[in-house]
Amino acid sequence: MSVLPDKWIREQAKASGMITPFEEKQQRKGVISYGLSSYGYDARLADEFKIFTNIDNAIVDPKDFSDNSFVDRKTDICVIPPNSFALARTVEYFKVPRDVLVICIGKSTYARCGLIVNVTPLEPGWEGHVTLEISNTTPLPARVYANEGVCQFLFLKGEGPCEVSYADRAGKYMGQRGVTLPRM
Repeated sequence: MSVLPDKWIREQAKASGMITPFEEKQQRKGVISYGLSSYGYDARLADEFKIFTNIDNAIVDPKDFSDNSFVDRKTDICVIPPNSFALARTVEYFKVPRDVLVICIGKSTYARCGLIVNVTPLEPGWEGHVTLEISNTTPLPARVYANEGVCQFLFLKGEGPCEVSYADRAGKYMGQRGVTLPRM
């Protein structure tokens, strides 16, 4: 597997809508940077958040997930409580080619503040808004900013197309829009 460069990412974004909307160059004036980089794409955080709360004493169970565990907010600045997390999503909608695997890494600006971005790999054939988990590992409240960079996606080319893609399997998160909670 090799990491794919800016030229390939740009071509795929324009030809097949792999990333929509697509920012041709890194934008950084007065914001946490986003857009096309040398070997990746820095995605933006949308303004939809599900902030973890224990107000109803809900139990976190991936087989029977209760949305009572979260408070919904639509805002330009989200405050994540200490030692807690929020679910959010990318502004960008991704369509992953059949011979590509995409991994996500958090931005250093947030990492240096104790905020960790977690995403599972985007599998070949998957498409949708990417749901992000943003963990605040600090004992202090932390801010994240909508419409600014939050993470970088790296595109890894396989030796050939996979036999069975995420779309072929009709994966449960296929075509997700908005912040998507765990599904069984």
